[in-house]
Amino acid sequence: MRKLLCLLAATALFVTGCAGAGSLGDGGRTLVVAIVSNAQMKDAISLKGEFEKNHPGVNLKFVTLPENEARAKITASTATGGGEFDVVMISNYEAPQWAANGWLENLEPHMKATPGYDEADFIPSIRESLSYQNQMYAVPFYGESSFVVYRKDLFEKAGIPMPAHPTWEQIAEYAAKLDDKQNGVAGICLRGKPGWGESLAPFTTMANTFGAQWFDKDWNAKLNSPEFAKAANFYVNLLREHGEVGASSAGFTECGTRYAQGQAAMWYDATSMTGTTEDPSTSHVVGKNGYVAAPVDKTQASGWLYAWSLAIPKAAKAKDDAWDFMAWMTDKAYAKKVGETYGWNRVPPGTRKSTYEIPQYKEAAKTYAQPTLDGIADANQQKTMVQPVPYPGIQFVGIPEFQDLGTRVSQQLSAAIAGQTSVADALAQSQKYAETVGKSYQEVAG
Repeated sequence: MRKLLCLLAATALFVTGCAGAGSLGDGGRTLVVAIVSNAQMKDAISLKGEFEKNHPGVNLKFVTLPENEARAKITASTATGGGEFDVVMISNYEAPQWAANGWLENLEPHMKATPGYDEADFIPSIRESLSYQNQMYAVPFYGESSFVVYRKDLFEKAGIPMPAHPTWEQIAEYAAKLDDKQNGVAGICLRGKPGWGESLAPFTTMANTFGAQWFDKDWNAKLNSPEFAKAANFYVNLLREHGEVGASSAGFTECGTRYAQGQAAMWYDATSMTGTTEDPSTSHVVGKNGYVAAPVDKTQASGWLYAWSLAIPKAAKAKDDAWDFMAWMTDKAYAKKVGETYGWNRVPPGTRKSTYEIPQYKEAAKTYAQPTLDGIADANQQKTMVQPVPYPGIQFVGIPEFQDLGTRVSQQLSAAIAGQTSVADALAQSQKYAETVGKSYQEVAG
């Protein structure tokens, strides 16, 4: 923990230029909300007038940043008790760790005091992932697993049937057949952008199903194992041979844009991608898409479990107002408001069971609703990993050091994708990073 706080102190320079949390704005109290600049969050910002109208005297101020920057800024502020934010967007990676550290407000009393909020409506695995000692410390805005979207028209033209549960070998075969560089269509889009929450999310699910581990049960680093090497070579070669142009700098947003513009035959990523792929205002491939389970090798499933969620830092000053905002953004009525305002494909998915009972949403999401729910239901280590591991998480290693370790390893992976280093050299360097982390846990255990 001392090492983590030292790291956060070094990154604390990011946390500048914001009004203090719960400060007085022009005409009332200002709630400062730090969120990731994904499409669903932009919809929430555009609807903020709905909340402010029903909460006179409360003004919302959003601080929106790309994923990597948002993580650094939110982590630094919350861990050091900076108090810059009343509400922060975090995930199931941070929520249980930060709750254990005493950095977050327990939300159970707030939920129970809010008529109709109905926390039992949350999908159980999502709720559990945001809990510590059976108490929720964050509430989900959207939840996700991972799956493959593919162009049904291109597959039909090539005479390729897509199975409901493809293997990675099959995906690579299809990518090779459908790669059409002459017409600007990549065989597949995969994240290559550095960041523990960027390229390492899809890559680690591949490593898991190939039988790899980050650490074994005794905290020995395993990034130089044959299984890890096989997964890394497979991922890098697939991107270099049949992936998108500029793959080493492409993340979720970039792949989403490329696929929606018709520049890829397949895309393996978060199930929340449907807010991009099925948005008729921006996507050129609406009505042409099919969705199938995350690819596997040696396991029954391989999809991840993730939930972008809202939490209240302990240092926040306007906690009641913060909860009122969070309750508005995560209750049942919000899904209906988004659907009626922007279209049902824009509804934040994967959090509430009731969302999947809305007739309009059921119709709009008929091609991907069940694959999304199936992916979330199957997202556990028993189904997605070959060998046992000492850490929580599927697409991440649920320890504080992973923010730094994962970022370093992702930089090596990205360099290999860009052709700046070999996979063997990238893994050799990554193994050294992981050994340092593993030894610290071995010392504690010893």
